[in-house]
Amino acid sequence: MNHTATLPNNGSSKAAAGETASNKSASTAQASSKATLGANATNKTASGAQQLAAPTDETGHVTEHVATPLTNSRAKPTRHRLLFWVVALAIIALGQFAASRLDWVAHYPSEWIFPLKNWIDAFFEWLVYGVRFFDGTSYGFSPRDVTRGLASVLAYPLHLSESIFFDGFSKNIPALPWITVAGLAALLGHWLGGWRSALLGAAAFTYLALFGVWQASMQTFSLVLITVPMVFLIGLVAGVLMSKSPRFKRAITPLFDILQSMPPFAYLVPIVVLYGVGDVPAMIATALFAVPPVARCIALGLESVQKGVLEAGQMMGCTRWQLLWKVQMPTARSVLLVGLNQGIMQTLAMIVLAALIGASGLGSELLTSLQSLRLGEALEQGIAIVVIAVVLDRLSRAYALKQPKYMDPSLAWWRRHPYMVLALVFLAGSTLLARVLPDLALLSDGHTITTAPYWNAGIDWINLHLYDSVQAFRNFTLMKILIPTRNFFLAIPWVTFLALVVLTGYRLGGWSVALIAGLLILFPAATGLWPETMTTLYMIGTAAVICVSVGFVIGLGASRTAGWSRFASGICDFLQTFPSFIYLIPVVMLFKVSDLSAIIAVLMFAVVPMIRYTILGLRGVPKPIIEAATQQGATRLQRLIKVELPIALPEIMLGVNQVIFMALFMVAITALIGTQDLGAEINAARSGNEIGKALVAGLCIAFLGITADRLIGAWVKRKKIALGAI
Repeated sequence: MNHTATLPNNGSSKAAAGETASNKSASTAQASSKATLGANATNKTASGAQQLAAPTDETGHVTEHVATPLTNSRAKPTRHRLLFWVVALAIIALGQFAASRLDWVAHYPSEWIFPLKNWIDAFFEWLVYGVRFFDGTSYGFSPRDVTRGLASVLAYPLHLSESIFFDGFSKNIPALPWITVAGLAALLGHWLGGWRSALLGAAAFTYLALFGVWQASMQTFSLVLITVPMVFLIGLVAGVLMSKSPRFKRAITPLFDILQSMPPFAYLVPIVVLYGVGDVPAMIATALFAVPPVARCIALGLESVQKGVLEAGQMMGCTRWQLLWKVQMPTARSVLLVGLNQGIMQTLAMIVLAALIGASGLGSELLTSLQSLRLGEALEQGIAIVVIAVVLDRLSRAYALKQPKYMDPSLAWWRRHPYMVLALVFLAGSTLLARVLPDLALLSDGHTITTAPYWNAGIDWINLHLYDSVQAFRNFTLMKILIPTRNFFLAIPWVTFLALVVLTGYRLGGWSVALIAGLLILFPAATGLWPETMTTLYMIGTAAVICVSVGFVIGLGASRTAGWSRFASGICDFLQTFPSFIYLIPVVMLFKVSDLSAIIAVLMFAVVPMIRYTILGLRGVPKPIIEAATQQGATRLQRLIKVELPIALPEIMLGVNQVIFMALFMVAITALIGTQDLGAEINAARSGNEIGKALVAGLCIAFLGITADRLIGAWVKRKKIALGAI
């Protein structure tokens, strides 16, 4: 599911979720450099040289005094690159020599391990039990009492929503019939986006009723309706504060980075301890996951309001609050509503994960089907989540694009609000009709359909006819590629790896990036999780390389025409809304429990952003630059390599960044099929309610993602400077 893009750049996504804000920032940087890129396009095409044309004398010969600075400007970066590789090789050689002589270089000493797990456990023990007397009795009040009280408050609106859509208020006042919900969705869709949106809304909810997943879908829908406003409200407050206070933004950004890059499994454990299990704790866990991208998107929208608009508001005598609510908010309306859209998608991305702590609905049904290996039922339930995600996504986007319409206040109320009148009439009529025809309230089993037997038969056929070929491929890949790669990563001395990361950080971004990257990479060693971290790095690195390669090729092919771009984007939308658990089913059925299964599941889940951002970057190259390259006689291949790829590089690298974060998001999920990495540590801690162990392992994963983000960001900045974009 979409984890999103507004990850530490970036964005999680984890997700597919939060990519629009990142697209906006990348597009802004690209737009600001169009003039410079356009001016230099002629010189970057046919010859590929990154230099301006040299002046000539009266005879047409190039003047010699220009050659010297061009040669020096090229020689200096070449010397720097050569020095970097020399130092890197020296670090590797010295590290291997020292590891053979000194045990503490090869293996991080146990006496140096930082007891962070114990400290976290002690802190949460205080949160649970409060102040303890010498005889072991508690003070009578603990911080957990506050968290449980908050959970009880949040239960009231959730119960109201469930009563409306799921279990009703009483026998005489049942929940809304499916025909009523489908009709109201059609009316809402028509009001927002016309007949297409109306048909989408009606078809989506009819599908849920027709395939027999209505009850579970309405439980999930009720949870989303309460969680999304809560997420948006918290994100709005945080986004406003980030846009107004640079100090607050600097303070909250590291926390958002950690929350977006840490697998949700890691903070499910403390959520259970503080809030218990059930739908309300699931709402709180979802808020932790969804608020950061929403807040980042809102802050970006408010900060992008032009100074001229703000100055006009100040000249009109607006106070700070009036300037915010009357000027900035309306101006940034479309971006704010994109933030709402991201909140919806991130919330649905947590549906299945939240089922692990007691959330009811489609997530719980899907998890049960997965545990019993009922593939057909699991796919239908997963598609139901996709259907809800797509319809909410399209309707929220339509609302973001909808222009305000003026209505004459002298008209009667029913003429000013025709859709409201139609909705009330349809609500009353369909509810009464459902009393007469019970199948309009909830379809009986005899009137529902299922495709589960066909999916199960397909899997059986594959296992029967392709088993030998699949197992031969599995064994070859494991024995010849994956296991040697894993052993290579585990054999790297921690001192060598740390030094290489610091050197790379210094080469790309100076001492500040080197120091941050070094400290983040030191954390897994200092907390005693270095082998698990290197195993995670091997799996994520392998999957990321494949994702980037496959995604770039597909994105490159799709970007050549507008039709293929739209088709590929539609497929990406569908894949990104699919629950992450679903990807485990076919790989386990085909390749059994192994590292190969985990890597393929990560590949299927994380390849989407690479395709999307490759298309975005290549389709965003200004046409005048492409035309200039063509007029200079560049072939299609020369134009691609010398012009399009350098200009699209920031967006493509943002796709690489998203791939890494989405792969890290899958670490804890793939641990359910038997991996031995940080995800396995989190999964074991979740089973035993070991809060310290879960959070430390989650921080190790988060710090891997943040390190990759900082290094990639520094490299992209260098390339932008080289292109004249900044």
